[in-house]
Amino acid sequence: MTAVDPLLASVPEQFYVHNEDRGETLHRSTAEAIHRDVIALDVRDGDNVLEIGTGTGYSGALLAARAGATGRVTSVDISDHLTAWADRLHRQRGITTITCRTADGMNGYPPHAPYQRIVAWCTPPRLPRAWVDQLAPGGRIVACLPIAAQPSTTLVATITLTAGHPHVETVTFGGYAQSTPTAVDDALTLPGRWVDHHTDHPRPAWISIGWRDHDDPHRTGARTALRLLRSPGHTETYHHTPLDWLSWTAYSVIAGGPHRSFVALDDGRRGIGHTTAATAAVILADGTILANSADSSSLTALRWWLHRWEQAGRPDATWFHTCLVRNGEEDLPGWDLRVTASASQ
Repeated sequence: MTAVDPLLASVPEQFYVHNEDRGETLHRSTAEAIHRDVIALDVRDGDNVLEIGTGTGYSGALLAARAGATGRVTSVDISDHLTAWADRLHRQRGITTITCRTADGMNGYPPHAPYQRIVAWCTPPRLPRAWVDQLAPGGRIVACLPIAAQPSTTLVATITLTAGHPHVETVTFGGYAQSTPTAVDDALTLPGRWVDHHTDHPRPAWISIGWRDHDDPHRTGARTALRLLRSPGHTETYHHTPLDWLSWTAYSVIAGGPHRSFVALDDGRRGIGHTTAATAAVILADGTILANSADSSSLTALRWWLHRWEQAGRPDATWFHTCLVRNGEEDLPGWDLRVTASASQ
């Protein structure tokens, strides 16, 4: 996909991600994911493009190559360090059609609107209304959006406007780091949103529960569930490995409902499963199942979810039915991305 596109191939990735003056950028999106989403964005010659998340500058250079000499790319990032370096590298290559600005991308960038294309390399809490308001008629947005109020539970959506309303055209599996209101050194170890309890000793571990509204103010239930999973009373190996982790992540939102939980353990392994205030069971990406006991009610629920997923054929992204639901939350009004089972299920 990437090698045959002459415009994408013309941009030197190493110049941006491992520049001899700047050094290597450690936390960055893969080139494959960036190429996939740039192609989905379908930037045309002369387009006015908004990029949210400057990163190394590599993605902005790809967008500029697609937009051509008469196009314009505005790249915004919360980190002035990133925007300054990207701007410097663009200028070294003689690119003058990119403008890098330090700003909160959740607000878009009104001074240069409207945009024919908007792309985000971070995950907002929802599709912000500001992005839709700044999109020109016939425009397109490619963005990673949560499908549950939990970390690392996302789909990448291609969105168009119909009579001024956003509509999901296609989705694919994928994810980017959460957006943050201030610059952070590492948003990967501990997500900024939807973590219900975490511990730093001996190494970071955290849990996100779908039933947080029913936990007490001290997060006793979340604390208990994380403790049970850090020291499980039962361990087994799932008999259908390897897992298709991306398919399972999306399907578990449908199967699990409010009892779906996401955990990151001290050793770096991550799991998805069922928890309550007294029981817990998750399956890790390597196929290991952890539970508080062999007769855990959470383990029984998890096994049923996995059975349903297998019966559905470990569906790919096209299987899921998606829609955008308006959310008027004062802090970030916009649309939540929701998934349901395909009509055949």
